[in-house]
Amino acid sequence: MEGEDRSEVLLEFFKALGDEKRLQIVGLLARQDYSVEELAAILGLSSATVSHHLQRLARLGLVTARADQHYHVYSLRLQTLHELSAQILSGEGLQEVTNDLDLDAYDRKVLRDYMEGGRLKSWPHKWKKRQVILRYLLEQFEPDQHYSEREVNEIIGRVHPDFATLRREMIETGLMARERDVYWRKEQ
Repeated sequence: MEGEDRSEVLLEFFKALGDEKRLQIVGLLARQDYSVEELAAILGLSSATVSHHLQRLARLGLVTARADQHYHVYSLRLQTLHELSAQILSGEGLQEVTNDLDLDAYDRKVLRDYMEGGRLKSWPHKWKKRQVILRYLLEQFEPDQHYSEREVNEIIGRVHPDFATLRREMIETGLMARERDVYWRKEQ
């Protein structure tokens, strides 16, 4: 399964198993094979409703049917269930679902709300928003370069006059390091 195909399969997997009756059908078929009529009686549903649920599970490859005299008998394809479950539990499949999302949208929103003309209008009260501002400040410093305290104050001062508080926050959060009066950006 690649990219969009995997996302579609995972979406269908969650939709299929997100229904209580379909989940019960999977549970029953994990015990043994059943016909539509048997499943309908056990679940208290019509045969048409059970057939609809089974078709949904079959599209995903979770169940197969075989003819047995006048009935279609369904069985669970455990291998498919294990494969799909493994993809979900690995997290890779779930992460691919987010590939088309703008993961920096929140940061841009916070910067729009708290910055104006490259200057910090106010210091956010919420920690998550502060982290966005601190990451923005960190980008003002070159990696692998050392700065004097005066240089750090000057760079931060371009963004906000309270450079001492912001400098301290950057040190305390581990974004920058300090030894004597020399500062540098820490690798993230």
